[in-house]
Amino acid sequence: MALKKRSKVSAEFSMSSLTDIIFLLLIFFMLTSNLINPNALNLKMPGKSKTTSVSNSKITDVTIKSNGRFYLNRKKVGASRLEAALKRLAKKESKPTITISPEPNAPIEKVAAVMDIAMRYHISAIMSAELNN
Repeated sequence: MALKKRSKVSAEFSMSSLTDIIFLLLIFFMLTSNLINPNALNLKMPGKSKTTSVSNSKITDVTIKSNGRFYLNRKKVGASRLEAALKRLAKKESKPTITISPEPNAPIEKVAAVMDIAMRYHISAIMSAELNN
């Protein structure tokens, strides 16, 4: 009497099915990456345009020190007085312009606050890369 051996389940797997899945994933990601809009933020890139020169007498300088204090044309002012002064500037001039000159360790929140005030009153803001002494 011959005993039958149990058939063992093969522990091997087919690489061809794994290759098919990877190939399908590759095709899926290639197709979906082409559908993504790269200009989702609608940023306008700088280009050549006519430059407008502003006389130095019309530019107001806002300096932000590393301790968070504001200086308007080298005079120390508080945040509320700075906003009031920039509001008066916006009413007085047709195209008001300010330069924002933060010190290297100035709090970014203070810089953003000045930029927000300038945007609120339609004031052109120019960021200074280095503090003018």
